[in-house]
Amino acid sequence: MLRVRCLRGGSRGAEAAHLIGAMLGRSVTGWVQRALQSTSSAAAAQSHDADHVTEPVEQECPVCSHNEWDPLEEVIVGRAENAHVPPFTVEVKANTYEKHWPFYMKHGGQSFPADHLKKAVAEIEEMCNILRHEGVNVRRPEPMDWSMEYKTPDFESPGMYAAMPRDILLVVGNEIIEAPMAWRARFFEYRAYRPLIKEYFRNGAKWTTAPKPMMADELYDQDYPIRTVEDRHKLAAEGKFVTTEHEPCFDAADFIRAGRDIFVQRSQVTNYMGIEWMRRHLAPDYKVHIISFKDPNPMHIDATFNIIGPGLVLSNPDRPCHQVDMFHKAGWTVVKPPTPLIPDDHPLWMSSKWLSMNVLMLDEKRVMVDANEVTIQKMFESLGIKSVKVNIRHANSLGGGFHCWTTDVRRRGTLQSYFH
Repeated sequence: MLRVRCLRGGSRGAEAAHLIGAMLGRSVTGWVQRALQSTSSAAAAQSHDADHVTEPVEQECPVCSHNEWDPLEEVIVGRAENAHVPPFTVEVKANTYEKHWPFYMKHGGQSFPADHLKKAVAEIEEMCNILRHEGVNVRRPEPMDWSMEYKTPDFESPGMYAAMPRDILLVVGNEIIEAPMAWRARFFEYRAYRPLIKEYFRNGAKWTTAPKPMMADELYDQDYPIRTVEDRHKLAAEGKFVTTEHEPCFDAADFIRAGRDIFVQRSQVTNYMGIEWMRRHLAPDYKVHIISFKDPNPMHIDATFNIIGPGLVLSNPDRPCHQVDMFHKAGWTVVKPPTPLIPDDHPLWMSSKWLSMNVLMLDEKRVMVDANEVTIQKMFESLGIKSVKVNIRHANSLGGGFHCWTTDVRRRGTLQSYFH
């Protein structure tokens, strides 16, 4: 087993001097050496007043998470404040169902309905309180003005929100990876998380920003032919999506972790170029597996295929996995969650009812689950897992369940292999 740690101190000063010399050339190397000699002389003069020299202190990295179920110690929870409906562009249309299109045409670029948003904010605050009660340190992104319009050489758009950190941040070991995203309304979403990420980086975490797509018209199939569910099924079966392979793009929520193995789907927001970028970036320590589902509208894997323990996965019965046999052969238990209980008249503008399985594991024996979904609570009870019940029905309307609304920053555990 590998224990990932971040160290501060040690030989980094010497490494830095060597790097500076190599980059700037011999003339500057001499200056660096004289500066270091001067510093060393000053330090030697002061050492007469010191009784001893303190050795560098080994410090745990503040970011360390290898899977979806180790004991959760720190988490980022999103914000519903000032959330805006994205404009009804081609990439948004491809990810929403026809019955909601009038909502987008009316409210696109404006705030979500005020009363609904107020209730969502209160629900997420209560969720944070319950997480703290369960012993988890909760961090939040910065409040932002998402109504502000921005313009690049390729497009213009208002913002959307910072509600779903799972969509934009992927933690792999001690590294935070910022996803490039695929919706124009989410281009600058990373700004809400930068203060947190800089803090983690200063304290030893790795920080990687994936190549940012230009999001020009070439990234999207402008004539993507959708209207009915049958259209979507046919296109998905043919491997056709609204995003092209013009440049890499992906949302972090299309990846799900199980130690050294990471599973991903090609979706409306994650293309093969984005998956290949991630595969090369994480190799050779991690293996990225592409899996697919009978899903007419693939976008984010965690309400379709949610790994909740070592060799234990929830698999959506309405969207069966085409590669399920490889999990059975690996000795995994594949559990089909019960049909969601959320009423038909509850607005789910950006998701399906299957947010019921979009749960957050606090550890192998505790799960944060919707308080209204009693059937899935019974399923967890049969698996020996205690349900921590929270109601986020109004927050669900913004496009996510507990897994979506969070990014786990630190889980107490080690890097292992679970898929053989």
